[in-house]
Amino acid sequence: MSSNPTRRGWLYGGVAAVAAAAGIGGAWWRQRQDEKGDGKRLDEAFWSQRFERPEGGELLFQSLRGKPLVLNFWATWCPPCVEEMPMIDAFFREMRGNGWQVVGLAIDQPSAVRKFLVKTPVSYPIGLAGLQGTELVKQLGNTAGGLPYTLVVDSGGAVVARKMGQLDAGDLQSWRRA
Repeated sequence: MSSNPTRRGWLYGGVAAVAAAAGIGGAWWRQRQDEKGDGKRLDEAFWSQRFERPEGGELLFQSLRGKPLVLNFWATWCPPCVEEMPMIDAFFREMRGNGWQVVGLAIDQPSAVRKFLVKTPVSYPIGLAGLQGTELVKQLGNTAGGLPYTLVVDSGGAVVARKMGQLDAGDLQSWRRA
């Protein structure tokens, strides 16, 4: 006895629809969870890091400790990274008087970053992270290593928010209230 082809098609279609819905729901839930911070405090190894600055000198993470921090990983070859930089810069200029710090870590060639910043300057500090930045971004929860990637760290050193992908005004607005 053979089964009805139409009935089989509906059955397969139903199973596929349920699987797709579960996959989409799971991805949505994971993204929402990823955007929340885990509340873990950053350790001494994090705060002891230092990065060369494009204009010379060093960016010492120890000097950032004790105030809220937005840490943005970016690259010159990443269109969403470049698009969000003016908005991040405006946030920095507005919030630094309230104790907020913003740092951009460029996962890129130093020469490309220097050339880019001449054409598109920002007022917040930039560190040249290179390959060290790739490892750091993975240690901070971005196992895929995609860019842009942004963390918000509270004044006690705990990660309170993270965002994989381009920031929008709503992200910055919610952090401003935090």
